[in-house]
Amino acid sequence: MKRIALYAFALLVALAILVPIAYAVLGGFRTTPQLAADPVGLPDPWVFSNYGEILGSGTFWRQVWNSTLIAVVSTLLTVPLAALAAFVFARFAFPGREVLYAVFTLGLLFPVAVAILPIFIMVRNLGLLDHPLGVALPQAAFGLPLTIVILRPFFASFPNELQDAAAIDGCGPLRFFWQILLPLSRPVLATVAVLALVGSWNAFLLPLVVLTEADNWTLPLGVTNYSTQYTADIARILAFTTLSIVPALAFYAFAERHLVRGLTSGAVKG
Repeated sequence: MKRIALYAFALLVALAILVPIAYAVLGGFRTTPQLAADPVGLPDPWVFSNYGEILGSGTFWRQVWNSTLIAVVSTLLTVPLAALAAFVFARFAFPGREVLYAVFTLGLLFPVAVAILPIFIMVRNLGLLDHPLGVALPQAAFGLPLTIVILRPFFASFPNELQDAAAIDGCGPLRFFWQILLPLSRPVLATVAVLALVGSWNAFLLPLVVLTEADNWTLPLGVTNYSTQYTADIARILAFTTLSIVPALAFYAFAERHLVRGLTSGAVKG
C-alpha cells in the first residue's frame, strides 16, 4: 500500500512538471485563435512558423550565446574555487576552521535580492555593467556556499590512509588534490557543475540589474521582453519559452547519469 501511494505521489509530481512543458511545446505549434478556441486541444493544423521565425532570429541566438557564456564562466569559477575550499575544510585542521565554514554556509541564507544594490554599485565601480563578467562573478560568489557544502563531506569521506600513503610517496597536498582526489570525485564534481550551470542559466534578477543593453540580455530576460512585446500572441510566447529551456534541459539530460551518481556515491563511500 505504501509503495502504491509512493508511486501515485511520484506520478502526480511528474505530471505537475510534464504537463506545463507539454502544453508549452504543443502550444507553440498552434495559433493564438486556436488556443483561445480550444486551450487544451492538439494542433490542427500544425503551425511551424512560430518556431521557425524564432530560430531564424539573430536575437534569439545572441541571447543563447550570452546565457551560455555567463553560465560557463560562472561554473568554471565556482567549481574549482569551491573544490579548493572544500578540500581545505575537509582535510586540514586549523584554528577557526568550523567558524569559517559556518560563514560560508550562512551564504545559503543570503539571497541575491538582499544584496542587489551593493552588487550593482560594486559592478558599476568596476566598470562591468553590461559585461558578462558583471553577472558571472557575483553568480560564482553566490554559488560557492552550496558547492562547498556538497563537496566538503564527500572529500572528508576519503580515508586518511589514502593521503598518508600518497605523502609517503612524495605527494604533497596540492598534488594529492589534483591527481588523486579530483579524479575520484568526478561524479560529485559533475553534480555541482550541473547545479551551478543550470542555476546561472535560469538567473533573472542579477542579469536584469546589470545588463541594460538589449544586445547583452540573457534568455530569461529575452523571454520577459518577448512576452511583453507579443502580449497578444500567446502561441509565439509559448514557442519562445519552449526554445529557451531546451539548452538547459539538453545539458541536464546529458549530465543526468553523473548527477545521480554524484548525489548517491557519498552515501556508500568509506
